[in-house]
Amino acid sequence: MRSPIAVVDVDRCDTWTRYRNGLCDSCAANCCTMPVEVRLPDLIRLGLVDPFEAEHDAPKQIAKRLEKAGLIDHFNFRNSIFTLARRANGDCANLHPQTCRCTVYEQRPDTCRKHPQVGPKPGYCPYGDKKLSR
Repeated sequence: MRSPIAVVDVDRCDTWTRYRNGLCDSCAANCCTMPVEVRLPDLIRLGLVDPFEAEHDAPKQIAKRLEKAGLIDHFNFRNSIFTLARRANGDCANLHPQTCRCTVYEQRPDTCRKHPQVGPKPGYCPYGDKKLSR
């Protein structure tokens, strides 16, 4: 008898898998469907904000420009946190649609660098087998 396929819901941490080395190699990048909250240094590293602009313009002004350009979905003024825009299907704009790999890996935001050690359920991730997903 074949075992049922576990359904992963990124919004339900109880469906997540304990992270282990090599897990990302066969994953469908479900974590890349979650909202990515970033700070100004991340935006500079991604090349979305110039260091001069970051030093001389208010974060709110930067947020307006980025939102108008479709690069962010939201700006939390109180905490100066920007939420990166996603594709219509919910994927991160930097996720390669065929390979499910990050196209800006070396410049990726701290949120992504620290996942899954930091996040809604530290040490766990919304793993989904690449062969069974998408």
